[in-house]
Amino acid sequence: MVKLRHARGQAKRWSTLTLVLSMLFMLTVVLLLLLGLGIFSLAISGEDSSPNDLSSSYRRMAAEKDRDGDGLGDRGEQWTEILSWEPRAFLYHGFLSKEECDYLIALAKPHMVKSTVVDSKTGKSKDSRVRTSSGMFLRRGRDKIIRNIEKRIAEFSFIPAEHGEGLQILHYEVGQKYEAHFDYFLDEFNTKNGGQRTATLLMYLSDVEEGGETVFPAAKGNISDVPWWNELSECGRQGLSVKPKMGNAILFWSTRPDATLDPSSLHGSCPVIRGNKWSATKWMHLGEYGI
Repeated sequence: MVKLRHARGQAKRWSTLTLVLSMLFMLTVVLLLLLGLGIFSLAISGEDSSPNDLSSSYRRMAAEKDRDGDGLGDRGEQWTEILSWEPRAFLYHGFLSKEECDYLIALAKPHMVKSTVVDSKTGKSKDSRVRTSSGMFLRRGRDKIIRNIEKRIAEFSFIPAEHGEGLQILHYEVGQKYEAHFDYFLDEFNTKNGGQRTATLLMYLSDVEEGGETVFPAAKGNISDVPWWNELSECGRQGLSVKPKMGNAILFWSTRPDATLDPSSLHGSCPVIRGNKWSATKWMHLGEYGI
């Protein structure tokens, strides 16, 4: 009788152990499937990871997408860091390749004209001393290279490509600037197509020897807590600033998450002191923007 009870106890323990091992095996299989499908990723931290990186696994996924041929040329390593929460601003390193930057400049160069600003009363363009650059627009979806860039913008911002205006290519020579301004509209005329501008992606197509920073004078937080602080011009030290670097891009939001206007998105382009500055801007609206 004792032997029979002992045998039953052993069988029960073996049954429990078998059940646990089966569950662990099934969990391992599910985890491997999720990893294989890319639904789940393991964050891999390194000594050189910045605390502002959104995730090191995002670098790996971005590099893999680049190897798949999404774009012109090699973009190198890509990663994103948080610049500010007021306004919401993020710096994407390696957003464009050198070849893509050169391609956009070559398309735009023969068609550059003096830049204008929007008249808040009429909604029409007008000349202004606050903006002294030259520029032109490239139609949305113009060719395959531009469509690839616009697809990348949509994936980064989570805003459909159809909500974007055409790419505006800008050129700043020595002394040229764009004083602090908002990208959102204060008139009804410009919000008829697509509603309010909600976000901007600013892409740097060239390096600048000195000056030419993008500055957010109303940004909240420690504006000097950037590794390039000592390299900034006097204008660049008037707020949270980013130095132009070919291929990098800033995504910032003109509206808060509840779609109200965000005054902390006030920004400008500091005067170029040495060199030339080329950039490309994509403005994105709350609704679909007709072209």
